[in-house]
Amino acid sequence: MTDALDPITLEILRNSLRSITDEAYIALTKAAYSTNIKERRDHSIALTDAKGRLVVQSENSLPIHLASMLGMMEQLMEKYGEEDMVEGDIFVANDPYVAGGTHLPDVNLAMPAFVDGKLLGFVCNIAHHADIGGMTPGSMAGGMSEIYQEGLRIPLVRLFRGGELVQDIFDLLLLNVRVPNERRGDYFAQVAACRLGARRLGEMAQRYEPAMLADAFAAIMDRTEARLRDSIRDVPDGSYEFTDLLDNDGMGTVDIPISVRVDVSGENIAFDFAGTGAQMKGNFNMTFNAAQSAVYYVLKAMLDPDLPNNHGLIRSVEISAPLGTLVNAVHPAAVAGRANTSQRVVDVLIGALAQALPEQAVGAANGANVTAVFFGHDPRHDRTYLYLETLGGGFGGRFTKDGKDGVQVHITNTSNLPVEAIEAEYPLLVESYGLIEDSGGAGKYRGGMGIRRVVRPIGHEAVFSGMGERFAHRPWGIFGGQPGETGRFSIQGPSHNDETLPDKPNHVPFGPDDAVVIETPGAGGYGDPAERSEDALAADYRGGKFSAAYLRKHYGFEPPAD
Repeated sequence: MTDALDPITLEILRNSLRSITDEAYIALTKAAYSTNIKERRDHSIALTDAKGRLVVQSENSLPIHLASMLGMMEQLMEKYGEEDMVEGDIFVANDPYVAGGTHLPDVNLAMPAFVDGKLLGFVCNIAHHADIGGMTPGSMAGGMSEIYQEGLRIPLVRLFRGGELVQDIFDLLLLNVRVPNERRGDYFAQVAACRLGARRLGEMAQRYEPAMLADAFAAIMDRTEARLRDSIRDVPDGSYEFTDLLDNDGMGTVDIPISVRVDVSGENIAFDFAGTGAQMKGNFNMTFNAAQSAVYYVLKAMLDPDLPNNHGLIRSVEISAPLGTLVNAVHPAAVAGRANTSQRVVDVLIGALAQALPEQAVGAANGANVTAVFFGHDPRHDRTYLYLETLGGGFGGRFTKDGKDGVQVHITNTSNLPVEAIEAEYPLLVESYGLIEDSGGAGKYRGGMGIRRVVRPIGHEAVFSGMGERFAHRPWGIFGGQPGETGRFSIQGPSHNDETLPDKPNHVPFGPDDAVVIETPGAGGYGDPAERSEDALAADYRGGKFSAAYLRKHYGFEPPAD
């Protein structure tokens, strides 16, 4: 390491690198075509060193994308290596089994950055494409039993060679999707973000010697590892276990166990998922790198929320999961719904570590990434449309405060799509959008509330597909807190009469006289409900979030007469 890398210089360099990823993140947001990226911001940016090790991730990147980008880089270095890359190359991949991805809609791009002909590092991004082909519009619904049904599998290939688009590859990508113009726009937004990041990295290398930057990359990772190990030393030594049940896989298997044992000894921590159920027929399986992302997220959230996301996290932790299980599935297992399972894995990890870190723990969150996909023909513009969204729900009650209402939780920090964006972009009417009364679990600090959204197609027939979790098993409370409420899909209309749909519906037709109702789960409370203050209970009632009957039942609280 060079003598110039004192702590102040290193922090300046780290923040300069972070600013590159943040600028590229914003560029991708602003250049994207789909609402899922430009509005919901379902994308991430990272920089790696010349060996493909993650150095910096943008502030708003999704935790679930961490291991996916790392998986791609491992495959890239193994398949190509520096000697088989030139300036202007951009690589593309999405496959979980041969290209390090976690599910097919998340498409990875990586661009090598050269300085004076020598590889300095890579600019990577990942974006969730609203459709990647397959048997169901949106590529995200229950009922898919193998990865071949889920969409186009992209092995690690060049999309640009020496700065020139490989048109045959791009034609293949666009041929296999339902709304190719939107996909074209999103791909080029990712390309623009890669090029911007590489250009900014080159500009930084003009201010600082490339050797100094390479030393800074290593120092940033080393410092992160040392900082995490210091935090692990503060966790009481011991073994901590927890098990919870996934609702079902949408294809007949129910109550699938997710189990973890956490062993802590000094600065070392190990996670063992033995006891987790076997991989399923349905598409809620996870590849191992998705499980890794969940573990890294929980460690950061509970031990050191300001810890940078980089390779130093990875080498600080031991993770094991039996091959062929729900959290370490093997080909050709279907994996489209892996985000829902990842959220449930996060709950299990928090449940285990709560025994050692009660003040950092929270009640179970909505435990889902409730997915809604609307597909049809837009009569206004005579074109096919596809609206995909994952909706938030309740966040668990905390040691000192209530859980948040109607938010994305844990590993998927995207936003809920605004009503104005839905109605401007699609021939859909949002008839209702709000919080669900009484959906948060009681506690000294209550759990957050779920969301209800009611959507009707305007002047056309459409189909609805979705994925839900915590639709059967309520999100548990912690340290005496009560569970939150479950979610639900249904259809209102003259011929449906508020018909409840399966919690993993696939290709359900409905028309202008019908409305799809999406209700997301709430979250569990924290602490004994008897300890909730009178002022908080009065505010719960005045705000309209909880009914008088609920407050009487769970708290023995009699609201004041109006």
